[in-house]
Amino acid sequence: MSETATGVSVKGANQTGGAAGNNSFVVVANRLPVDMITEADGTKTWQASPGGLVSALSPVLEKHQGCWVGWPGVADESPEPFRTERGVLLHPVELTQYDYEEFYEGFSNATLWPLYHNLIVTPEFNRSWWDAYRDVNLRFATEVASVAAHGATVWVQDYQLQLVPGILRQLRPDLTIGFFLHIPFPPPEIYRQLPWRDEMLRGLMDADLIGFHLVSNVRNFVELCRSYDFEISGDITIREAGITITTPSGHKLGVGAFPISIDTSAMATPTASGSHEEADEALEQMHLDMGSPSTVFLGVDRLDYTKGILQRLLAFEELLDSGALDPADVALVQLATPSRERIDSYRITRSNVEEAVGRINGRFAQIGRPVVHYQHRSVSKDVLMRYYRLADIMLVTPFRDGMNLVAKEFVATRADSSGALVLSEFAGAADELTQAHLCNPFDIEDTKKAMLQAAWGLKDNPEMMKERMASMYNQVMEHDVDLWASAFLSALDKARA
Repeated sequence: MSETATGVSVKGANQTGGAAGNNSFVVVANRLPVDMITEADGTKTWQASPGGLVSALSPVLEKHQGCWVGWPGVADESPEPFRTERGVLLHPVELTQYDYEEFYEGFSNATLWPLYHNLIVTPEFNRSWWDAYRDVNLRFATEVASVAAHGATVWVQDYQLQLVPGILRQLRPDLTIGFFLHIPFPPPEIYRQLPWRDEMLRGLMDADLIGFHLVSNVRNFVELCRSYDFEISGDITIREAGITITTPSGHKLGVGAFPISIDTSAMATPTASGSHEEADEALEQMHLDMGSPSTVFLGVDRLDYTKGILQRLLAFEELLDSGALDPADVALVQLATPSRERIDSYRITRSNVEEAVGRINGRFAQIGRPVVHYQHRSVSKDVLMRYYRLADIMLVTPFRDGMNLVAKEFVATRADSSGALVLSEFAGAADELTQAHLCNPFDIEDTKKAMLQAAWGLKDNPEMMKERMASMYNQVMEHDVDLWASAFLSALDKARA
């Protein structure tokens, strides 16, 4: 296959120099950073996929010219390894439709996801899902073992692949293995509900370094390990492996907090294509199309029950109902990316959100001018950047979130210190973006208060608001994805040594 219009260069493995045993740096994640697109004539092409993990890891792989092992996103498809135009080798792992349903929709997202997000919905414990999870993790580990050079560094990503470090250690003891969890790690009393808790923990303990976003996640993990009588020494640190755990076999691994961030250089220009003037004109037209509201609230989320989308809509509705916000003067834009739509809890979430959008517009909108602008589909990076710049107030109100890179992306577009951020205290980003208007998303009154504080602050105390945004902007720009990756990989080298 040749280079496509999406900018991803697709080549056969032989043309790239081969995939087997030739890569000194390997990232393994559930998904490859591309989506397969099938054209009307049956031609298959690739385009870069959105998402926090992709935006965080792509620059790291490009820098190391490494190999990314993952599923291409289409069941029963097994394309040959190929390279992106930036030189990253993508090595696909085939998953069947059964694997997708049992391993991904089942164990990963109906068992582990709700368990690790503090039981926002009840996890399901299904033995056939667990069998599929073990099988798929073995498959991923086997593929990594086949592409990694002797002594290579392997960086395993996230909750879908927690057994990979243990399997990989058996297959390839020469490898240096790091594991990073991109979602929260729950308190031990919640984790212990998992029927396969011992096997899952053993899968992690053969890594050389385990990284989490937050100190609180490390604390939960260390407390769990104490109950297993592992030898634990050191103190919890940020961007270092301050904790050392020694297993009964004598294996030592480091544990630390490594807050993930964004590629700030990608946020530095108004749009990836076109001039500043064209970007300004596009923004002006978007604002005009919305009826030129004086205050634009923005939410950008996967349509997931952890994100608190419904609750922020209810808070907005009550502010309109009470007269605290004038429906003729404000608008809320909610971009909701489709997510895991075959899982019941996600279907219910979508139904409730879309019902609320319709009700709010029915009550407060004028003909031709909705007060809530809702879109349930993905948007391009260019369009997303425009929405970030269009917004006066960003709403990031998840019930629980490992970090939330949307909050950091919004702040990174604010070089002029404009705007405000309403942020859940239960998002990992709240540990760093302390000048945001923090709220408890479980408390609609508290969410309303934060939204009003942001709106009134922009109107009545603009200088103070600029200081708050400038502080967050500096924090994000100084602690970018390169710092996250370099800190983790440096700590991994030390832990293995």
